[in-house]
Amino acid sequence: MNIVKVLAALSVVVLAACQPRTVPQLGPDGQPAPVAYTINEREAAEIPQRVLQQINTLRGNIALAPMVLNPQLSAAALAQSRDMAAQNRAWHWGSDGSSPLDRARRQGYTGTLVGENISETYENDIQTLNAWMGTRDTRDVIMDPTARSLGFAWYQEPSGKIWWTLLSGS
Repeated sequence: MNIVKVLAALSVVVLAACQPRTVPQLGPDGQPAPVAYTINEREAAEIPQRVLQQINTLRGNIALAPMVLNPQLSAAALAQSRDMAAQNRAWHWGSDGSSPLDRARRQGYTGTLVGENISETYENDIQTLNAWMGTRDTRDVIMDPTARSLGFAWYQEPSGKIWWTLLSGS
């Protein structure tokens, strides 16, 4: 009887090895095509602090003061992320013609707005932050020496597309 169990287990292992292997789809650049990143509840709770920590590490590397999360800027960032999804385009103007400053003021932010970074992607928060750090204009919003406040939010569509918004202020 034990020999039958061993043969059955061995058969399962052999059959599992015969499964077709999935080959990653390649994009036009020859690199593996990105896979949509899904934000679950646990991730949603961790993302703001993770982004803040990464930004403060980058700022600390060049002796800049750390930033703190600001609820008013984060609310303005969320409004912009949802509005970009509704418009189906990543841009700095709201569907009502509002600017980043208008949206920050609507949420009660009284400081000086330094800038806004936006992104439409299927990538996660750290990949998006890396992309922003790779471009001078968006890097300057994050690394501005006067910036002390951070707003960060996103909206994820059912398709997996994520609309990211970062606001910095002083």
